[in-house]
Amino acid sequence: MYKFFFNLVFKRMDPEQAHHLAFRWIRLAARVPVLRTFVAAALAPRFKELRTEALGLRMHGPCGLAAGFDKNAVAIDGMAMLGFDHVEIGTVTGEPQPGNPKKRLFRLVPDRALINRMGFNNEGSAAVAERLHARVPVFKPVVGVNIGKTKVVPEEEAAADYVKSTERLAGHADYLVVNVSSPNTPGLRNLQATESLRPLLTAVREAADRTVTDRRVPLLVKIAPDLADEDVDAVADLAVELGLDGIIATNTTIGREGLTSDPALCQETGGLSGAPLKERSLEVLRRLYARVGDDITLVGVGGIENAEDAWQRILAGATLVQGYSAFIYEGPFWMRAMHNGLAARLNTSPYATLADAVGADVRKSA
Repeated sequence: MYKFFFNLVFKRMDPEQAHHLAFRWIRLAARVPVLRTFVAAALAPRFKELRTEALGLRMHGPCGLAAGFDKNAVAIDGMAMLGFDHVEIGTVTGEPQPGNPKKRLFRLVPDRALINRMGFNNEGSAAVAERLHARVPVFKPVVGVNIGKTKVVPEEEAAADYVKSTERLAGHADYLVVNVSSPNTPGLRNLQATESLRPLLTAVREAADRTVTDRRVPLLVKIAPDLADEDVDAVADLAVELGLDGIIATNTTIGREGLTSDPALCQETGGLSGAPLKERSLEVLRRLYARVGDDITLVGVGGIENAEDAWQRILAGATLVQGYSAFIYEGPFWMRAMHNGLAARLNTSPYATLADAVGADVRKSA
């Protein structure tokens, strides 16, 4: 039914307008007590065997919403109502910014992909922190906060900008993500180089510890699929050295190989997400797990369309998985299908728990 509605309505709309319309419906449904209870019962089944512990946190399952969908923390309850076990908000920057000029979001339907050059459009860390502080949760998913660099801040002042956001947001975050991998903020990806990343992550870690003294806020870094293998290894080694809690692999790509959609669309600048990332994101994940093992929590994201994709990420080393583009194409029943499919795969596997399955394929090939 959703695919019919997508083709009839959403496909004919500007992608960003369609996003805002769907977003509004989700938020409205989550505000109606009887309706949200009914929707959650239908779309958010709970399976004991999928219960997950990661980053020192307990979750109903391993499936989360990737950053980029709920930039300003306005629909956390709505996304939990639809079955997401954790919700990563953002990317949030130190200062509010409108993002890049429209049109900036494009659907590549034949490739089941999106291209976006949104440019971290968000209300800024002060406004988002205020909203999170005032939030009275209806549902209680784990909430991650993804932070990035304000566009007008020079690269050499990036650490101070991230620290500003950390000081405002760390107290409201179940975990914190340093995003240095979006292709839509000039110079941002340069921060993935270890000589830049080390002082940045150190500064954010110190700010989080200074701001939140009653618990440790887990800190993760999100990397690009376009990193060379040796750079992936370098980030992995740095994460171990700094005692980082996790790595999210991967963000969007600037590559355009193998696309079949309209060539004019394929050449739009921005980050490509969705099915075309599947192979490279899985490859990066395998490489990271081979390097760090179980010392660091890995989050698989990029090209995850169904439960089989998620299961392959878990076998490759991911404790958690995330999606965004597939949700656009699959609609509100996506998390239900993901949970059902993962439970079925676990129950027919040789593994007693999801934790036992994490990295199993990589360990076999070692």
